[in-house]
Amino acid sequence: VQLQASGGGLVQPGGSLRLSCATSRSISSINVIGWYRQAPGNQRELVADIRSGEITKYAGSVKGRFTISRDSAKNTMYLQMNSLKPEDTAVYYCNTLYFGLDYWGQGTQVTVSS
Repeated sequence: VQLQASGGGLVQPGGSLRLSCATSRSISSINVIGWYRQAPGNQRELVADIRSGEITKYAGSVKGRFTISRDSAKNTMYLQMNSLKPEDTAVYYCNTLYFGLDYWGQGTQVTVSS
């Protein structure tokens, strides 16, 4: 599975961004797909994921601000990020576990700064 992330950039605190992750496989055939992030000096952490049945999970730090979704027609997953904070600054990666193997996209930089 190939994953292509996009949509990162520089945004002011309180602003919004939408990340996209295009998949090379039918996203309907993928049981779980999600977003991770890694800030300098920190470990990579789960931001949100979405599973079969459209069951979603969020990190406590983003709950209520971020929304994960997927579009089966476009084979694309999204992360809508609102009310962004400087602590959201990180490289964001899309990830999926497909037939027991872990796949990662290339990462997209999100910088929240005034």
